[in-house]
Amino acid sequence: MQDALIAGSRLERVLRSGGFAVTAELNPPDSADPQAVYEAALVLSEVCDGINATDASGAHCHMSSVAICALLTRAGYEPIYQVSCRDRNRIAIQGDILGAAAMGVRNVLCLTGDDVSVGDQPEAKRVFDFDSIQLLRVATMMRDQAVFLSGRKLSTPPRLFLGAAANPFVPPYDWRPLRLAKKIEAGANFIQTQYCFDIPRLRQFMQPVRDMGLHEKAFILVGVGPLRSERAAEFMRTKVPGVVIPDEVVDRLRKTPKAQKRAEGKRICVEIIQQAREIEGVAGVHVMAYRQEELVAEIIEEAGLLPRPKQLSAPEMRKLPAPEGGGGPARLVLFNIPFFEGAKCANNYQLKNEGRDYQPRSPLYNYWGTHQSDRAKIAGPRDGG
Repeated sequence: MQDALIAGSRLERVLRSGGFAVTAELNPPDSADPQAVYEAALVLSEVCDGINATDASGAHCHMSSVAICALLTRAGYEPIYQVSCRDRNRIAIQGDILGAAAMGVRNVLCLTGDDVSVGDQPEAKRVFDFDSIQLLRVATMMRDQAVFLSGRKLSTPPRLFLGAAANPFVPPYDWRPLRLAKKIEAGANFIQTQYCFDIPRLRQFMQPVRDMGLHEKAFILVGVGPLRSERAAEFMRTKVPGVVIPDEVVDRLRKTPKAQKRAEGKRICVEIIQQAREIEGVAGVHVMAYRQEELVAEIIEEAGLLPRPKQLSAPEMRKLPAPEGGGGPARLVLFNIPFFEGAKCANNYQLKNEGRDYQPRSPLYNYWGTHQSDRAKIAGPRDGG
């Protein structure tokens, strides 16, 4: 896998350094209040290398993913912009990608999207002008060739670390690695899988993935998440498209005393992370804790994934190599893109656990504790495109 940076995002740097990456999903609010986004992001940012802004997942309307990304970049967090093909045509999608990049978004997850029939507004019109593979090809074209799909030139191309989804847990199993190969060929740099509750099936999936060398072409992050109870597990495996939960997992929760079910669900998630980490070719985990963001930090800590890579200071950042195609580190600071190094850090979550002074970061401050109004002073002059 190439070592040269494509976009220079924190997630990309963690993965290319050989670190075991952690991303998490931010559950979008049904609200116009930005504070709802900041409160959820504050919890996740302490233990994650990227925060997914979902795009009406399950065909349910929430705050838009591009708006969430705008709020996250404004506050100095590392977003992963999810783009679904269900609701917008190719013109709108290309414009949204360009706009997101202008706001400092460097990670984009390309999805086909769940059908409107599974949502709460099934009468909505489907678009599906693209599927995820076509979207990957177009985003790659915009990044690498600096053109729209029409061939019209971009004066400044977006620097994007592109991702795609995979589901190893539903048949036809033999077809899943082949589908993954098509997404990687189309331009996917990282992969986030559907929820994993079946480690033997994941191992079976990863064998042909390794045989095809796909783990050397893209970084694979395994989707995980805590279950509140056996009722929640039954709901997910019958109502949520693509989720497979084996009977033994449901039975384990059913046999657990009521007061301990949530803790047992968290324990199952931690065990899955630890087992997935031992599988060759797995480069990280993607935590999806629906309406349970407060558990993410506990899960990551108990799985042994703390501390996360440290944020670099501004002088250290300027020494880093620029991404391919220009746009060096100083330029990226202006857009609040955090950087890291592989050394131990003391973030807010660790300080709290160590009994030291703990003061949650305000969304108005970036990773270096510097107010937005001072951002240009840190960044220095812009350099390159």
